[in-house]
Amino acid sequence: MNTGKIISVLRDQKGWSQSDLAAKSGISRVMIGKYEREEAIPSIEVAKKIASTFEVTLDYLSGEGTNASFDKKIVKRMQQIEELQEDDKTQLLAVIDAFLRDASTRKAYGQ
Repeated sequence: MNTGKIISVLRDQKGWSQSDLAAKSGISRVMIGKYEREEAIPSIEVAKKIASTFEVTLDYLSGEGTNASFDKKIVKRMQQIEELQEDDKTQLLAVIDAFLRDASTRKAYGQ
């Protein structure tokens, strides 16, 4: 998916108009329309503002990397996990794995 489409989808998910996004990001509504219609490509600085407004990573906004929309809080937590000592990281990941396994089981059985 291209950046313009991603901006449009994220804006729709938030229930925002182009004017709402413009007010929240400090970027003109006219330019947001041009980005969404792919008549212009946002500069890196503008893309950072838009990504920050939506609380997604710049990679996600640009259509690179994963298809998942990671908000900045999740990315920050992943960075903090990477900085843990190996034993602590192993224990934390074991807890996360157990939780995800249990959630998956509950979902599979409709609970």
